[in-house]
Amino acid sequence: MLEPGSATSDAPLIVFAGGGTGGHLYPSLAIAEALRSKISSARFMFIATQRSVDQRILGQVDAEVVQQPLVALHRAPWRWVRTLTGYRQSSLLCRSMFERNRPAVIIGTGGLGSVPAMRAARRAGIPTAILNPDALPGRANRFLADSVDVVFAQWEETEAHLPRKSHVITCGCAIRAGFNQVSRDEGIKLFGLDVDRRTLLITGASQGARTINEAVIGNIDLFESLPGWQLLHLTGDADLDTVQAAYDRSNVRSRVLPFTDDMAHALAAADLVLARAGASSLAEITAVGRPAILMPYPYHKDMHQLANARCLVRASAARIMHDRIDTDINVPALREALGSLMTNDDARSAMAAAARRVGHGQASAQIATHLIELMHSKGTLADAECLETVCAGTR
Repeated sequence: MLEPGSATSDAPLIVFAGGGTGGHLYPSLAIAEALRSKISSARFMFIATQRSVDQRILGQVDAEVVQQPLVALHRAPWRWVRTLTGYRQSSLLCRSMFERNRPAVIIGTGGLGSVPAMRAARRAGIPTAILNPDALPGRANRFLADSVDVVFAQWEETEAHLPRKSHVITCGCAIRAGFNQVSRDEGIKLFGLDVDRRTLLITGASQGARTINEAVIGNIDLFESLPGWQLLHLTGDADLDTVQAAYDRSNVRSRVLPFTDDMAHALAAADLVLARAGASSLAEITAVGRPAILMPYPYHKDMHQLANARCLVRASAARIMHDRIDTDINVPALREALGSLMTNDDARSAMAAAARRVGHGQASAQIATHLIELMHSKGTLADAECLETVCAGTR
């Protein structure tokens, strides 16, 4: 998490706008951490949504957190007036805050929650950037892309889906520094696992994934037939008791948790990962260099997680198992996918090496350097010595 610095009231204010998911928030925390290491006096503000995940993740950081009155867009047209009203209130709130305390830069993290602040920033002439870790940009980023100073993308494929005038820098998705610093033994120890067994990490991201949980539980007999393996299963709050009860009735060695804030240790402990295909998750998996079976979230209209997963498949770093939502279909499909990799050390090793090749473990530092250069060029960061230090450190 972001550590306290020596910020003062006249220090540069760096604002992150957006939220609603861990995928919107964790990259911004990683960038803030990298910026704090380069500008110790920096102050940070997060303009977030009212969703509980924002409060849980941001509640532990050394920064000002502002909740917007924004209401998510609903499919029912008669509820759009609430979204429009919330959007106007959020826009007025941002304009008022920026007039009182002008930021040095504003970074949009994606989603509707980023739009009011980004548009208010452009009107005020404040430098702007957006993070686009997904292969397919969302509606908010497509709307904003050609009006901001820079778009930071994870995948080269992204640029083709943005307006032609957009200034895109492909440098990966920002992840926290800990992902580059944890050993397998440290991960095994933290979660109380057996160092002599291989570990399958199962995660449905911050909220859990019921279809993944159900497919895994339907394959308990497979895990019982592979005694050299153990499972670290992150279920989400809703399915914790059900999944734990299923393991308790089996002979499978497992550690079951609803969630962990320490994915660096969880991935370090893993020999194989079963996960969704959120952009941040894939950035973390590739930074650590772990083979993965990906079950992209099946409910999004644009299937952007499938597009993310295909980037890793093209690199031979992962395999896709389509989530058909129906347990009767998912269970045998997952059995085939898991069985083929859990019994093939060479295949897992090759995929791990491929994952490391496409990983961007230094994306946070690179994005921080670009942001400092942007602020300096726009005259909102007066400390030229800081810029020289950063540039010297990246040569």
